[in-house]
Amino acid sequence: MNRAVVTSATVAALIAAAGGGFVAARSPWSVAGVTGMVAPAAAEGAPTPIYYQDPDGKPSYSLTPRKTPDGRDYRAVPASADVSFDNDAPEPTPTASVGGSKERRIKYYRNPMGLPDTSPKPKKDSMGMDYIPVYEGEDSDDGSVKLSPGKIQRTGVKSEPAARRVIRTIVCAPGTIALDERRISVIAMRSESFVLKVADVTTGSHVVKGQPLMEIYSPSVSSAAAEYLTTITSKTTSGNVQYGRGSRQRLMNLDVPDAAISAIEKSRTVPTSIEWSAPRDGIVLERNAIEGMRVQPGGVLFRIADHSVVWALIDVAERDLGAIAVGQPVTVKARSFPGREFTGKVDVIYPEINKETRTARVRVELKNADLILLHDMYVDAEINTGSPEAVLAIPESAVLDTGARQSVLIDKGQGRFEPREVKLDQRGNGYVEVRSGVADGEPVVVSANFLIDAESNLKAALKGFSETGAQP
Repeated sequence: MNRAVVTSATVAALIAAAGGGFVAARSPWSVAGVTGMVAPAAAEGAPTPIYYQDPDGKPSYSLTPRKTPDGRDYRAVPASADVSFDNDAPEPTPTASVGGSKERRIKYYRNPMGLPDTSPKPKKDSMGMDYIPVYEGEDSDDGSVKLSPGKIQRTGVKSEPAARRVIRTIVCAPGTIALDERRISVIAMRSESFVLKVADVTTGSHVVKGQPLMEIYSPSVSSAAAEYLTTITSKTTSGNVQYGRGSRQRLMNLDVPDAAISAIEKSRTVPTSIEWSAPRDGIVLERNAIEGMRVQPGGVLFRIADHSVVWALIDVAERDLGAIAVGQPVTVKARSFPGREFTGKVDVIYPEINKETRTARVRVELKNADLILLHDMYVDAEINTGSPEAVLAIPESAVLDTGARQSVLIDKGQGRFEPREVKLDQRGNGYVEVRSGVADGEPVVVSANFLIDAESNLKAALKGFSETGAQP
């Protein structure tokens, strides 16, 4: 119905209220399609309705009380709410009632697809979707976003308070087993010698300290043994006693085993050959001794390594090197023995970086009592770089990381969420340490925070768009 028709109906109703009785068909202001008498005036004191309008605001009017097809009464329109032709008169403020509560003022309507488009009145987009109303209080100036309880339930928003926790940060890196350089012994002659006999010992054999390895004849050793025997068998003065000590030292300088020197002292004879024994428990790494061979001074005949204690050489990535420190506990797992764990501590951080792999080498000392860790064996290490002290931490899922900055959403209660930038530190066990930005006990959103962040960004964009003049 256009404005002229509505005004005519209004005038007709006013005439009827003033003492009317005009038949609508005879009135010059009659409304097409309306027959019968105009309804009498309402009781004195109540606003007099001049016509009745569809309760949903549709362009459907009546001069008499009427019902919609679904049984609802038409809304009575008094003279004070009738259409005005005054251009300066303000339009009615759009309101909406939610869940039977008091009405809230609708500020504007935003595009349902998130486009920077707003409207002062209800409208549809190009696809026929209704614009979404934005109420007062939903676009606050503090940067927070407010969601309805229904939306919070549908999106699965969950919060968890920030609390002090012990974070166990693990650095995983591969490595290999190496022999302890301090536990390797070499058997070499210090004088020209001849190998008379070699024991049944080969490379890879396990020997114990004192086990015979070979028999050696050396002219220098025999001469020194004869000299020492002469000094201990003769009746000497105190000066000759000192000379006898010098003879024993000569044998020791030729690396004659203590057992062979003790045998000379007991037997009081000069042996034809000297029995050489293993200086420590370990594995024979090298066997060069052959019966009948001639050995020059410095010639290596045996190399023995004790591997009851070994090293794990771990290759740590350059990015993790700053978290590694001497003394940190390490757990080593051998790929050959699933389920077995060997524990140790970081002993040495080598002061160099491999330029091809960009890794640094870390040394860990491990006990190898059952001798199952072998030289050059592959292992995997877990270095615990976390601090034993409790720190303020939040779940990792609460962090919104853009690369340039990290932020979280603080649950302020009653469906309001505040984005806040934070400074983070170490991570572990699904938690991350917070240096600043969150206080102890403050609840942070740990689930569906990306949806809330998207809603916040959308409202911020719409607000900025409306501030440029698009908002009604």
